[in-house]
Amino acid sequence: MAAKAKKAKAGSSRLTKELLETARDMRTSGLLTRAAHEKITMRHKADLPAAVKASLSAREIKTLRKQANLSQAVFARYLNLTVGYVSQLERGVKRPTGPALVLLDVIRRKGIEAIL
Repeated sequence: MAAKAKKAKAGSSRLTKELLETARDMRTSGLLTRAAHEKITMRHKADLPAAVKASLSAREIKTLRKQANLSQAVFARYLNLTVGYVSQLERGVKRPTGPALVLLDVIRRKGIEAIL
């Protein structure tokens, strides 16, 4: 079974290389727009970095909110979350995931103004 999975992985890698080569040729010949080519290549690149590598701690989340000088209610509204969820994040009961994690990371890197 493991050999089959390894073969499938190798096949998809070959397929990806062929797809990218075809897309490059189509772009060169003018059959594919630049935007369409970039969409294809970005979708199939395996070495893209993760959007957010690590979760934020409860202390970091609370610090972000306090630095923005916002109450939990206003912070929750900006992030489209419930006040209870923000409270749980700040107490460490829950860890942010998905869109909430991405927005918190944007706030950490660029400040609250980035999402306003």
